[in-house]
Amino acid sequence: PARHFDTKTTEPVSFFLSGLEELLSWQPDGNDDFNVCTVQLAKRQPPLHSKRSRTLVCHDMRGGYLEDRFIQGSATRNPYVFYHWRYIDIFVYFSHRTVTIPPVCWTNAAHRNGVLVLGTFITEWTDGEKLCESFLAGGEEASRSVSEQLARIAKHYCFDGWLVNMENTLSAAAVKNLPPFLRHLTTQVHSAVPGGLVIWYDSVLQNGMLKWQNELNQDNRVFFDACDGLFTNYNWKEEHLERTRALAGPRQTDVYVGVDVFARGDVIGGGFDTNKSLRLICQHGLSAAIFAPGWVYEHLGEENFLHNENKFWGLLAEYLPTHSICTLPLATSFSLGMGTSRFLDGKVEEAGPWYDLSAQDIQPLYPEHEGRLSTSCCLQDAWCGGSSLRLQGIIPAGEERVAIRLFSLQMPAPPKLFLTLLYKLEGPHTEFTVALELTTWDSGTCHEGSVTSLPEPNGRHHPRFLPAPPPGLAKLLASCNRGSHGWTSRCYELELQDCSLRDLSVLVSRQQPSPQEMPFSCLLGEVRVLDAASVAAAPLQVQSLLASQLWWQ
Repeated sequence: PARHFDTKTTEPVSFFLSGLEELLSWQPDGNDDFNVCTVQLAKRQPPLHSKRSRTLVCHDMRGGYLEDRFIQGSATRNPYVFYHWRYIDIFVYFSHRTVTIPPVCWTNAAHRNGVLVLGTFITEWTDGEKLCESFLAGGEEASRSVSEQLARIAKHYCFDGWLVNMENTLSAAAVKNLPPFLRHLTTQVHSAVPGGLVIWYDSVLQNGMLKWQNELNQDNRVFFDACDGLFTNYNWKEEHLERTRALAGPRQTDVYVGVDVFARGDVIGGGFDTNKSLRLICQHGLSAAIFAPGWVYEHLGEENFLHNENKFWGLLAEYLPTHSICTLPLATSFSLGMGTSRFLDGKVEEAGPWYDLSAQDIQPLYPEHEGRLSTSCCLQDAWCGGSSLRLQGIIPAGEERVAIRLFSLQMPAPPKLFLTLLYKLEGPHTEFTVALELTTWDSGTCHEGSVTSLPEPNGRHHPRFLPAPPPGLAKLLASCNRGSHGWTSRCYELELQDCSLRDLSVLVSRQQPSPQEMPFSCLLGEVRVLDAASVAAAPLQVQSLLASQLWWQ
């Protein structure tokens, strides 16, 4: 069927539903299997439902369902990718179709990085009015069947809920049934999808008029009270934020203040000035909804996209609370889910462009310090996948080393850890060494090694270098001495007692003391942090393996 498979290539594709009839007649279908997210939502700290401010990204690009609709990837040159997952909490896939089911590649990539994904249920113009009239003005049964279908769809495809956006006027009968509809949808989503969300977009008022408020107020509060959050329109000023905060009370972080990166209308700042808007949102303790950050790609072009993308998010980073990894193992090759070649073990396995966000790895923080440090993606060389992580910077005069924080962690440390690192030195200056550093949260009880050893100052631990893998682990840790094609491989172990892990950093150190500042550049190909006990345990045997939907060419 054309809905599930591309008519030209027969490849499976992601799809949307148009109109009420398609929504109500939807049911799970064997052809759907490709579209179901296969990656469980990674646990994170703090949990999404904690009371701190959150960041939502609403992805709206050229109508949606572009190259990202190809579930098994495509040979796209310079595609749009998103990889600053550590800085956001919720990802909304937006299009102007009635029911936007997020392409599964986005859900896979977001879930791997601990980020929720919402689809969009939208009605607009006169068609939207008719659609709303038919299910909202027609009594409870009709509206309940819509909310139950939406919850079933989210559950079936394994995404996390809905943004509801009604951009048309509503009759008195329809608007009266809107809060009960939202309440029922929210209840249904919560029971179908653990941790799921329903967010309302600031559009219709409680009298049925279509009038964007740019704030939470008495005219739209009834909808905010009926669901998990409000996404405000974009043309606000500081007084709107003050009133919103006062009215939201203890739910202030459930208000997502809209920021249009294209800066349409009367806005505080978009483009590379988006940070001006975020600074104010931050000051008022509200959450942020960044709309169309694809501006970087659409407006500035695809040529320097990765550079511009790092600049854009680098300017916002101080206003975006990051979330921490709280489970092991942690293993990543930093691949973006795209590339100009595919690499394996440091050499090109297949040349030519490719794009598949489902193959994106866990992404790090991307620390930037003007003139001192930059973290970026390198497509020209990689250990595995399509890209590696390039670290460039300066060791300041009089200092021996710099620590570059890649991951924030928040979990109890197992008694023994194995760590692996693959890196490659670049450029003329190679008089430096690269190693890993783990920090632990301050606590009087945390010890490295035996109980008699003194606690480390500031909880900085430098794991012990292992020249060869420990017996029994040679297969998993084969990389301890397997560097090749210019890549250096290192294995380490670290024993800790009563500690809690805090950060994983890369340590770049001078080989010789020197009074001059020293530039450095290196590529990271892979980093792994493993709990020694679970590594030593026998892996579970795979059973009942079944292959279906095969198409031989």
